[in-house]
Amino acid sequence: MSVIALRRRPGLRSVRRLGGRDRFFSASLVVLGVLVITAVLAPLLAPHDPEFTDLNSSLAPPSLAHPLGTDFSGRDTLSRLIHGARISLLGPLGVVAVSSVLGTLLGLVAAWRGGWLDTLISRGLDLVFAFPGLLLAMVVVAVTGPGLLAPTLAMGVAYTPYVARLVRSAAIGEQAKPYVTAYRVQGFSGPAIALRHVLPNVSPVLLAQSTLNFGYALLDLAVLSYLGLGVQPPTPDWGSEIQIAQQAVLAGSPLSAAAPVLAVMVTVVVFTVVGEALADRVTHRER
Repeated sequence: MSVIALRRRPGLRSVRRLGGRDRFFSASLVVLGVLVITAVLAPLLAPHDPEFTDLNSSLAPPSLAHPLGTDFSGRDTLSRLIHGARISLLGPLGVVAVSSVLGTLLGLVAAWRGGWLDTLISRGLDLVFAFPGLLLAMVVVAVTGPGLLAPTLAMGVAYTPYVARLVRSAAIGEQAKPYVTAYRVQGFSGPAIALRHVLPNVSPVLLAQSTLNFGYALLDLAVLSYLGLGVQPPTPDWGSEIQIAQQAVLAGSPLSAAAPVLAVMVTVVVFTVVGEALADRVTHRER
């Protein structure tokens, strides 16, 4: 009886841990859904014009009219936070789109062709990987000027090696499976097998990595905006809002800075949790 009991306890603990992770994952999905809805319906949800300036209401405390107070220029903090979700989520989405397309293409070509082409692509990815993404974005902004498009493209290129290496490794593993040999025997071309059959099998891994990259990209772009190299005021963006709110913090009103900081932290944590959960499920499925 004691031996059976000892064997059951670890199983119960593992089930409870799995259930806890599922609840955390579900809660993160709910928060993620709220963020997306907020970004899409920002004009309808925001109580005020995010760019309306009222110096008479500068650094106003929270009230019914301004639930999160106002910033140093008298602009409603909640409205700017809601509208800022649009650009703060749109930028990382662009980074993920660029890195996923380039990384998938390079990873599949390197895995499928092999030889000198694989070596050339791998060395090129190593070169990009060795160059910090933020530094690359700063160099591009120095040439093109601040904004959203240039940093997004630069960060997309910087994130490409992460995706390409993962896709290459997964595609090499798929090549060794019998179904690929069967399609080759039937006369299917290499690109057709790679795009129609290998890519769908690699897509769960790609989805998990892209979800993690989204959170990292959001944080990097927020840093660029905070440094004045991203979206420029008065356009609301969480990173630039933190930079603008420094005056409010020095004046003893930290709420206008705490709100965008909390928004960035929660969003990054949510995407990290979802990405890691997807990665764990892909790993368990492969086992």
